Amino acid sequence: MHAILLHRIDPARNMRRFYRLEVAPDLFGRWCLVAEWGRIGRAGRLHMAAFDDLAQAREALARQRRVKVRRGYAAL
Repeated sequence: MHAILLHRIDPARNMRRFYRLEVAPDLFGRWCLVAEWGRIGRAGRLHMAAFDDLAQAREALARQRRVKVRRGYAAL
């Protein structure tokens, strides 16, 4: 699966953030939406949400991407 990498940079506010989204399988046959975020150049925080099928996981990824784009994040 491919990862989506978003960033938000605003030098006036000293803001340099990233947000990474990816759908990946787990060891139990479920699909996970893996989200990592934080300041560019530092270790980020990680969150995983499990779904029963790939379509649900992809829909969650698309929904999360729309939210982040509305908040000012842009694709690299």
